[in-house]
Amino acid sequence: MPKPILTALAVLLMLLPSASLAQRVLQTAMPAEALAETSALVVDIRAPHEWVETGVLPNALLLTFTNPAEFMRELQAHLEPGQPVMLVCRTGNRTARAAAAIAPHMPVPVIDVQGGIMRMIADGYSPDTPTRAQGCTVC
Repeated sequence: MPKPILTALAVLLMLLPSASLAQRVLQTAMPAEALAETSALVVDIRAPHEWVETGVLPNALLLTFTNPAEFMRELQAHLEPGQPVMLVCRTGNRTARAAAAIAPHMPVPVIDVQGGIMRMIADGYSPDTPTRAQGCTVC
């Protein structure tokens, strides 16, 4: 089976609807390698000093989540029509809150990446150095 089909299949199999939130918020514990190849918009919502401290996924948009309205406004410029959004933070706590806050206003699914970058590092992943092209304001 071609790699893009396997990646799409892995995404579909690993997404689990959240029992406490609207169906538009999904959760996944995908491996970092699969996240790095997804067609979804991967957004790392941590603060700039955290990106530098631990590193980031190579395909992540670096956009700090401070409030839903500002985040949504900045996010819209990067979204392709129909493209799901995957949120990543340090341990998964902030992404759960952010996903719940923005999902009712999004026309696409919002996917909370459980365990965050720390889960990926614990699983043996070596994150990339963040770049200005990704949105790092201190790099």
